[in-house]
Amino acid sequence: MSLTNIGLYLTITASVALVLKLLATNYNKVIANSWSISHESIYATIHSIVVNQINPSKGQMYFPFIYALFIFILINNLIGMVPYSFASTSHFILTFFISFTVVLGATILGFQKHGLMFFSLLVPAGCPLGLLPLLVLIEFISYLARNVSLGLRLAANILSGHMLLNILSGFAYNIMTSGFIYFFLGLIPLAFIIAFSALELGIAFIQAQVFVVLTSSYIKDALDLH
Repeated sequence: MSLTNIGLYLTITASVALVLKLLATNYNKVIANSWSISHESIYATIHSIVVNQINPSKGQMYFPFIYALFIFILINNLIGMVPYSFASTSHFILTFFISFTVVLGATILGFQKHGLMFFSLLVPAGCPLGLLPLLVLIEFISYLARNVSLGLRLAANILSGHMLLNILSGFAYNIMTSGFIYFFLGLIPLAFIIAFSALELGIAFIQAQVFVVLTSSYIKDALDLH
């Protein structure tokens, strides 16, 4: 049985997450190091998202899952920024599997708590009776689309950024290897590549955060039916 690129990089992601966790504990020392401070900042940010999106009491139960999901996506996004590496979150098959699992879990959670009343989530508040069948159908399609949109948003943003970086890098390389004068002209697109790489680092964090915000929102919908 061969190991695919996704399988390899998911293994690397798990290893990196474990190492970062060990570094963040600072060997149980009282004085925090930079890794501990970074870990606490991320922890507080995700906890704030869960509390605000779900609620302070119910959200605590789902915080470990949402926090682990954020770390998983973030590390995969950052690994993809390493030159000649593999961006697993740019592949829709992986992000779709994650989003499908999230939506399916939220749906099961909703049925466990509300039973058949969970279908009331598909009925907009104050809906006129004549428009009810059409609006319920639209809401149902919109609910099913969550399986695709959640993962597609992540994969499309990561893939588009990497493709643009690849194109710009090739363009800058061709210019800089064309001659002595062109080498200095190539510094202009090279500077743009460096700036865009910094932007991509920010996008890696933002996309992981957007994913867990929407995940928390879906869980809230399942719990509160709105």
